[in-house]
Amino acid sequence: MTGITASGRTGIAAVVLLTAGLMAGCSSDGKGGPAWTAEPGTSPASGAASGSASPSAAASEGSSASPGATAAAWKVFTDPAKTVSFELPQDWIAQSVDPDKGTLPGAVKIEVKDKEGTYLATLQTGLPNITAASCAASARKPYVVVSSVPMELPHSGGQGTIDPHVVFRVIQGYRYFGSYGITNLVGGADSKACQLQNVVQGLAGRGNYSFSDVRSLKPFAPDEKVAPAKAFDTLDQAAGYVNKGSEFANVQRMLMSLEIKS
Repeated sequence: MTGITASGRTGIAAVVLLTAGLMAGCSSDGKGGPAWTAEPGTSPASGAASGSASPSAAASEGSSASPGATAAAWKVFTDPAKTVSFELPQDWIAQSVDPDKGTLPGAVKIEVKDKEGTYLATLQTGLPNITAASCAASARKPYVVVSSVPMELPHSGGQGTIDPHVVFRVIQGYRYFGSYGITNLVGGADSKACQLQNVVQGLAGRGNYSFSDVRSLKPFAPDEKVAPAKAFDTLDQAAGYVNKGSEFANVQRMLMSLEIKS
């Protein structure tokens, strides 16, 4: 698909109207997302083995493979320094890799893949501060928040920030491009943006951090590689990925289980 049809424009306009209240790029009620929500007592166990993934006491019993269902068995990953931990499905893989250049001392970088080895997300801490993306007004594209669920994470506030959320957002280009992650950075007050940052502004001196498929979502050009971000022909397809697929339900639960040592 190399263009946006009239029906596509109508579709995004309708969704923008429905999400007019999401001026910061995130909502507090998670409307549009899967039915899964965090339950008391399901945070990762503090006694998980260092640098390993251990079975989670919060494993879902009797979960099915039906659309939107999470995996039946879960484990907890904790880095060797015990600075971060999160839950993931028992058959997924979490692996520590070298942090990016320019990150703060003590930063960690963890890649998550499914049982087939397909990349799903990266957790990166100690990120340097970022400047807000800017571009010509004509280059700013409409975006919508398909799913947004609040979560508690250490963060700093200030202009252009909100409380942390787990989000799935879609920005309009020659197709509809979607991405999931955690963020406390405002997307765009008028539902248009150059880029959508999947980054949480951390506490002073600790650096920022990201847990997402891509750290920055943009309206890709036809000759650019889109993966691991998602591409859809319609907004209905994007909503279906969030509301009907097991992959997003599992990813959302994983992202919401993140704990950062403050």
